[in-house]
Amino acid sequence: MPFTEHLRELRTRLLFALATVGGIAVLLFIPSKDVIAWMVRTYFPGVQLHAFGPADVILTEFRFSVIGGIVVGLPMLLYQLWMFVVPAIHPRTRRMVYGYIAPSLLLAFAGLAFAHFLVLPHVIKALLTITNQVATPTFGIAPTLNFVLILLGIFAVVFQMPIVLIGLARLGVISGGWLRRYRRHAFFAFFVAGGIAAPDGNPLTMALIAFPMYALYEISIWIILLFEHSWRPRSLSTT
Repeated sequence: MPFTEHLRELRTRLLFALATVGGIAVLLFIPSKDVIAWMVRTYFPGVQLHAFGPADVILTEFRFSVIGGIVVGLPMLLYQLWMFVVPAIHPRTRRMVYGYIAPSLLLAFAGLAFAHFLVLPHVIKALLTITNQVATPTFGIAPTLNFVLILLGIFAVVFQMPIVLIGLARLGVISGGWLRRYRRHAFFAFFVAGGIAAPDGNPLTMALIAFPMYALYEISIWIILLFEHSWRPRSLSTT
């Protein structure tokens, strides 16, 4: 395909992606006020949020709608990206990617559930306890919602670790033995990351962030060790 045709195709797929996100964002803007109110009641019970500017609320609802449009429209975004790059990808790799779509979505929902039920309640409770010791909580609605969405997004991404590691092992970039050899380094790195990401500096919060990362790392190792011998003959037979 000529270079100009590639540019036209890229433009078309970007327009489809933007139209998808924009359309979903418009639909989500209508119930955004009720959803934000539910999030405040769920994560900050008894705390009254404040708007420090006349546009804070509308901008927060707009930001929520756009983020929701990206999240809900992610399958279409990934589909457009995939259809643009798929002609250059080996058929074996294509089949591998198709097989990882459903597990990736399930892991993303698992990460959201883990953050919703375990991480956010504990972290917010600890932060409120620290705040009440020295000051009266007066939280702005915009930074508060950003805080919640960032944590939810972090865990949705973190729970993709098995997909990434297994995919790399399937392509021959890494192996189960290599991951086992560096598991101590990974353990240390995850707890350092947990210490950096924990907003309250509480060791329990650090563990809540670091433990699932290390658990997913170990699960990935065992899955790779279980299947990598069957992957190798298949890859050799197709080369």
